[in-house]
Amino acid sequence: MVPSMTRNAMSALLVAAVALSLSACTRGSRDLEAWVAEVKARPAPPLDPLPVMKQFETFEYAAQDLRDPFSQPTADRDGGNALRPDPNRRKEVLEAFPLDSLDMVGTIGEGSGVVGLVMGPDRVTHRVRSGNYLGLNDGRITAVFEDRIEIVELVPDGAGGWLERPAKIALEDN
Repeated sequence: MVPSMTRNAMSALLVAAVALSLSACTRGSRDLEAWVAEVKARPAPPLDPLPVMKQFETFEYAAQDLRDPFSQPTADRDGGNALRPDPNRRKEVLEAFPLDSLDMVGTIGEGSGVVGLVMGPDRVTHRVRSGNYLGLNDGRITAVFEDRIEIVELVPDGAGGWLERPAKIALEDN
């Protein structure tokens, strides 16, 4: 147990410390108030001048007579180009598969009588020659060689017409 005299001394010391702290705050506030009054009395610094606005050259839009890029293109814009798929042509078996899923596995014959052997993704091998069709883009076989089959596909050009795109299937070395 702590003697009561020591407790009284500690309480007195604590009260003295609080009183000293409060007296220090009141003495310093006069200086602070004087400094704030002095800063408020100073004249404001001058403002920066506004930036000079650039004069922009005016532009008059004069493309009213051109084709609207958001409208449908005209059906016969290229003067009657005959490139288009034949909707009446009977589809061949290999036209059901994408061109990249077909593999050339060999040839039969020699010279102009070369027949290509193409395996589909269904693992069935088909005989093809010039004039046959394969792939999803109306790909017509133009030539069969011992190491490749050359094809011309019809693809839409994005403006209502059709473009020919060359492609080939090469014999892979296993």
